[in-house]
Amino acid sequence: MREKSSHIKKVFFTIMIAFAIVSFWRGTWGLMDLYLFPDNLIMSFSISIILGIFILYLTKNLIKKLI
Repeated sequence: MREKSSHIKKVFFTIMIAFAIVSFWRGTWGLMDLYLFPDNLIMSFSISIILGIFILYLTKNLIKKLI
C-alpha cells in the first residue's frame, strides 16, 4: 500500500511540474506576441526563429556535453 501512495505522489508532482513548464512557456510566448513586432507577425516569427537558431548555435558545445 505504501508503494502505491509513493507512486501517486510521483505522478502528482510530475503533472504539477509539467503544468508549470507549459505555463511558463505559454507566458513567454504571449509576451513575445505582445512586444516583439506586434503589428508584423511575419517579422516577429522570423526574428524568433533566427534568435532561436542563433542561441542553439552558441550553446552547441553545452548541448554536446549534455548528450
